[in-house]
Amino acid sequence: MSFETFNFDPSIMAGVRALGYITPTPIQDKSIPPIMQGRDIIGIAQTGTGKTAAFVLPILQRLLPGPRGRVRALIVSPTRELAEQIGEAINDLGEQTGLQGLAIYGGVSMEQQVRKLRSGVDIVVGCPGRLLDHLWKGTVDLSHLEVLVIDEADRMFDMGFLPSVRGILECILNRRQTLLFSATMPGDIRRLVQEILHDPVTVQIGRSAPATTVSHSLYPVKQHLKTALLKELLNKTRTESVLIFTRTKHRADRVAQQLIRAGYRATALQGNMPQYQRNAALAGFRDGSYKILVATDIAARGIDVLEISHVVNYDMPDSTDAYTHRIGRTGRVGKAGDAFTLVTGEDTAMVRSLERLLDRPLEHRTLKSFDYTKSAPAREYIRTTRQLGRRAV
Repeated sequence: MSFETFNFDPSIMAGVRALGYITPTPIQDKSIPPIMQGRDIIGIAQTGTGKTAAFVLPILQRLLPGPRGRVRALIVSPTRELAEQIGEAINDLGEQTGLQGLAIYGGVSMEQQVRKLRSGVDIVVGCPGRLLDHLWKGTVDLSHLEVLVIDEADRMFDMGFLPSVRGILECILNRRQTLLFSATMPGDIRRLVQEILHDPVTVQIGRSAPATTVSHSLYPVKQHLKTALLKELLNKTRTESVLIFTRTKHRADRVAQQLIRAGYRATALQGNMPQYQRNAALAGFRDGSYKILVATDIAARGIDVLEISHVVNYDMPDSTDAYTHRIGRTGRVGKAGDAFTLVTGEDTAMVRSLERLLDRPLEHRTLKSFDYTKSAPAREYIRTTRQLGRRAV
C-alpha cells in the first residue's frame, strides 16, 4: 500500500513526496480512511508510529476546498516542542496547498501570535494554557471550527491540563469532527471520550509498549559513578545522535556541562530554560550541531529526530509509560535503536515492571574497562543524595 491509495489532492501529495513518505505506517493506514469520511476517531498507538501525519494529512484534505484565513482546525498539544513539531508538519506537508498553520504556546510574545492570527490562519496548534489566554482575549475565534484534535491525551492529563482542556471545549459551540490520539487510555481519558466524541472509530495499533525496533540493556552502577559510566559508554559505543534523560532539571544541566567539558557536542533541554534557549537546543540537535541532548521528560514527546540512535536513561523513569515514551524517541518509523538504562539498587522494582511490560528479562551489562569500585568523594556523595529526592520536569 502507498499514500497514493488515499487519493489526496496533488498539492498534498507534493508534500508527502517532499518528506520522503512512501508506505503508510499502521496507524496512518487504519486512521486516515475513517477520518476522511468525517468519523470521530480514538487513535491508540505507541509513540513514534506516525500519528502526526495520520491526522494532519486528512485535515489538509478536508480544509483544501473551503474558505481561507479562518481557524477551521484546532490541535491541542501538551508541550511547546510537540506543538512546534506538529506546526512544522502542517507547513511541510501543506506547503503547496496555501493553507496556513500556526503553533501558539507560552514563553514567547503573545502579541506576535496575535498579529499572525489576524493575518489569517487555517490551522492552530496550541498548548492548553496559551490557547485559553487567546480564547479569553478573543484573539482566537473558533466559530468556524470543523476539526478538533486532542493529541498525546495521556500526557496532557499527566501534566494536569484536564481542566484547561475542558475550558477549551466549552468555547467550541458548533458541531465538529473530534480526533483523540494517545499512547495509553487511562480512566480520565475514557471518561472524556464518552463526553466529547460521537460514535467514534477506535484504531489501536499494538499495545502500550516500546517499539519492537528498540533493543534494551541495563547497566548496574552506583549513583556517584553514573556520569563516569555514561562517558565510558559514549566512548565505547558507535552512535549517531544520543538523547539522555535525567530526573531533574538541575541534573540535566549538570550532566550536559560535564559532557561538554569532556569534549562532546552536547546541550541541555529542561523546563526552566527560556523558550529561545529551548528552541535553540532542539534546532541544534535536529541539525546535528549537537550530537547529544540531555533532557528531562519534557523531551519524552515532541522530538521527532529520526537519527536518534540511542536513548540513555541516566535516571530510571518513574513509570513504564514514561519509559515507553522516552524510548519512543529512537527506533522510529521502522529504524533500529538502542536503549541503555543506568540502574542503581533503588531501581529494582521498576526493572521488574519493565520486564513484565516487555515480557522478557532485560540484559544486564558491564564494561570490563570500567572501575565500579571507586568510592564517592564526600561532597559528591552528599550532593547526589540530596538530589535523588528532587523530581521535576
